[in-house]
Amino acid sequence: MTMTNERSYPHLGCEEHVIYAGAKRQEYRILISHPTGEAPPEGYPVIYALDGHAVFHTLAESARLQTRKPHGYDPVVVVGIGYPSGEPFDMKRRCYDFTMPAEEQQLPKRPDGSQWPESGGADEFLDLLQLEIMPMIASLFRVDTKRQALFGHSLGGLLVLHALFTRPELVTRYTAGSPSVWWNDYALLAELEQFLEAYPSKALQRKLLITIGADELEHMVEDAGKLPGRLASLAEHGLQTSLNEFAGESHVSVLPAALSRLLRFALEKE
Repeated sequence: MTMTNERSYPHLGCEEHVIYAGAKRQEYRILISHPTGEAPPEGYPVIYALDGHAVFHTLAESARLQTRKPHGYDPVVVVGIGYPSGEPFDMKRRCYDFTMPAEEQQLPKRPDGSQWPESGGADEFLDLLQLEIMPMIASLFRVDTKRQALFGHSLGGLLVLHALFTRPELVTRYTAGSPSVWWNDYALLAELEQFLEAYPSKALQRKLLITIGADELEHMVEDAGKLPGRLASLAEHGLQTSLNEFAGESHVSVLPAALSRLLRFALEKE
């Protein structure tokens, strides 16, 4: 990983690092909040948030409010992973980073009729997160490895589920917001079945939170609603799965509610 300039915003309690990383050595913008308070004895919990420019500032400010003492949660490091465009949702980059390989004919038509951007880089991105970004954060802060969370929305929610099903050792808490389970004709469900077979042998204590807006597309609400039941058999083996459905919220408006719920999910102690 190559790190170039760093921008600090003391009045906002955050900083931005420009890195060139991953298999393609592409540019990423890593947004990092400064915890407000000393680290707990175990270290700081960390939340890694995809689509950083869409969610980082809302999440970091919510964390600032909800970690105030004496009644708040432990101080937390919030890490937003964004792109040089600065767009809330950089479709070209996120479509590659957050998806598994798919044939065009296995994907729905886009509303504007255009072709889908290149896809299939999910495992490259998870390598980038695991081998480059997470060690970078650990070099800057003392980290509580038992309280690390990954959050993603839509295609990012798909990536979170893919991460849980294929490398559950990555973090301890997974939050899939409005996950695009439909990707590649529901190929994710094959990963889920393999996960069901493999997970009991790992005996890992993990948590999964799924969030969805009640006014999202009907099939997305149904897809999200089915996941806890499919994973229920793993509860006795250490996987706790929960679903929050937010009334009156659509695919984008649900984000603030999901982020607020994410904080409690990520910061509550066992």
